[in-house]
Amino acid sequence: MSQRIARINELLRREVSEQMRRYYRAETAAITISEVDCSADLRNARIYYSVLGDEEQIEASRRLFYKIGKNIRQRVSRQVILKYFPRFTFNYDPSLERGAEINEILDQLDEANGEQ
Repeated sequence: MSQRIARINELLRREVSEQMRRYYRAETAAITISEVDCSADLRNARIYYSVLGDEEQIEASRRLFYKIGKNIRQRVSRQVILKYFPRFTFNYDPSLERGAEINEILDQLDEANGEQ
């Protein structure tokens, strides 16, 4: 990945997060934008998000992004000026959830080793 694409990815991640915080605070409080992966031609961008909660919360966030995705794209496109502004697709990213599970397992192992 080129340095330019990496900078654009980070810029889009910050701006999407800011627009969600500013205009959809109540609905997106438990949602974190973890990564943005923009194509080399800047036509498409996959936005990965994670959710604090159970499967019901994840499904609710999926429906929310389906509903407000175009509006977020319009708001971000007013702030970030690019020759071609990418179309957004929102994808659930379970990596933070997996990381929390791994940390919990490590904590359990530490406790078990501490008792011995």
